Amino acid sequence: QVQLVESGGGLVQPGGPLRLSCTYSGSIFSISSMGWYRQAPEKERELVARISSSGFTNYAESVKGRCTISRDRTKKTVTLQMNNLKLEDTAVYYCYLRVPEGREYWGQGTQVTVSS
Repeated sequence: QVQLVESGGGLVQPGGPLRLSCTYSGSIFSISSMGWYRQAPEKERELVARISSSGFTNYAESVKGRCTISRDRTKKTVTLQMNNLKLEDTAVYYCYLRVPEGREYWGQGTQVTVSS
């Protein structure tokens, strides 16, 4: 019954901003961390950003300074604000949620295409 729904993906020009949102629902009693991974064609899955239940954040070196992850507990939403997008940011972005027991739940993915 746990479900994660992403939104905000689409086509954006290089240098532009984009905001991705992920709303979770279901039988979730506690959360260890939430974040975003991305998968580009013919490339390995890459962690983009992560935020723990305590508020600790972690970013990939390739996006540091350009991305900010945040969480709204009342809205059950995690958001990734992306700025100064580059061609290399083109990928399918997946939202995930990790519980203390170690299980992870994933969204369906949202396509981000950076192109001029």
